[in-house]
Amino acid sequence: MQDSILTVRQLTEKLRKNLEGRFPFVWVRGEVSNLSRPQSGNIYFSLKDQDAQLQCVWFLNQQLHLRQGQIFDPLTGEIFDAPKPAPSDILRDGLTMLCAGRISVYAARGQYQLIVELAQEAGQGLLAQAFEARKRKLAMLGYFALERKRPLPYDPKRIALITSPSGAALHDFLRLGKDRGTGAQIRLFPSLVQGDAAVSEIVAALHLADAQNWAQVAVLIRGGGSLEDLWAFNEEPVVDAVFRSRIPVLAGIGHEVDVTLTDLTADVRAATPSHAAQMLWPLRAELLQRLDEANAGLHQATTNFLNIAGRCLHEQEKALHWLSPARYHVRLVERLAGLSLSLEHAIRQWLMSKQHAFEKLETARQGASSPQKLMGSAGHLNLLISALHRAFARVLSNAESDLAVQLHLLRINISTLLENRINMYNYLTLALKVCNPSAPLVRGYALAFTSEGDILRSIKQTMTGREIDVRLGDGRLTAVVRAVKPR
Repeated sequence: MQDSILTVRQLTEKLRKNLEGRFPFVWVRGEVSNLSRPQSGNIYFSLKDQDAQLQCVWFLNQQLHLRQGQIFDPLTGEIFDAPKPAPSDILRDGLTMLCAGRISVYAARGQYQLIVELAQEAGQGLLAQAFEARKRKLAMLGYFALERKRPLPYDPKRIALITSPSGAALHDFLRLGKDRGTGAQIRLFPSLVQGDAAVSEIVAALHLADAQNWAQVAVLIRGGGSLEDLWAFNEEPVVDAVFRSRIPVLAGIGHEVDVTLTDLTADVRAATPSHAAQMLWPLRAELLQRLDEANAGLHQATTNFLNIAGRCLHEQEKALHWLSPARYHVRLVERLAGLSLSLEHAIRQWLMSKQHAFEKLETARQGASSPQKLMGSAGHLNLLISALHRAFARVLSNAESDLAVQLHLLRINISTLLENRINMYNYLTLALKVCNPSAPLVRGYALAFTSEGDILRSIKQTMTGREIDVRLGDGRLTAVVRAVKPR
């Protein structure tokens, strides 16, 4: 029993000998795809038709007799009028070739392949020819013009998704979308994405999404495949429906190397269905980081604003305190007290000088020798004393009158200054109320902010569909821009 069990290598060798024995030399016709030219000089490609494909390898040593500029066909012996390029040089994707060689098994991958020995161009594939012809026609009609393409809305909330509900593209799209953006509603418009029936279903889905006028963007996705698999997206009804869509269309069809006419017509092309999800929504982690940065910036700005406002209020408080009527009254009282002290000191100095003069006279009187002279001096002294008393009374009377006048004028000035300072205080209070940034909001005005928190000063800072924040006197509103109208 164990002798009948084969290893993988043994089975592969038996298959290889069987295939090489039955197909020692065979001609195959097909369309070239997946062409690869590594540095080794070997050429790897596939020959395919509508139902199957065959892996091929053309080794370098089999290409040496087919040099550039040959003047005869090595297959037929036909002599050319002018040198022609070797088939290995003109080999490209989409070209239909006739290849001759032997069938073998590549053991490392367990697949059979054609070892190419001869090759001859049989003409470009019909689908590739039709693709190029239709591409030129639609380009002339302006279907691919960049100026008609519309940008995608940022972080859209309403998505019309057109794809097969059983395809892997839908699962890849939803899997990536789950961790991106700030949440969105997705309406699935199920449709075939391959075959003749797919054309009408795709067109109907696009028209329905357009008629509902609900979605912000229509997303058309499909997994990778051959040119035949993706051909529905090259049909004119599908391309025309994309071209005439009233909402922006994002196409993510096939792999990055697959390009359809629908990709070229759509407003934005994604390399894959997963890439379509990445283009629609930013990473949620990036949004959270931006939110943290905005929150930190807002906190810092608020702190700076409050610090500046506090310093300004403190300076104004100091100014109001210095200019207040009570403070000015205190300064006037201090000035009056100083004037009173100065007047009292002046009177005391004057009395002291008069007292000194009186003492000198008294000394002179006592020094007189004769009684007559003493009596005469006494009489004269009495006269001087009387004159002194009268002069002193006049000085005191004049001083009291001047002091009364100055006090009266000082009271008048104090009243006037108090009235001016009260008026100035009222004016400054009113100015502070007018300068309050929230005062205009109470009178019916409003402040508009972008979704990033910047003051909206121009229509160029937003666009249709963007959210804005409107601040009123009693609260805030969140609005969506329905239209942008220049003045």
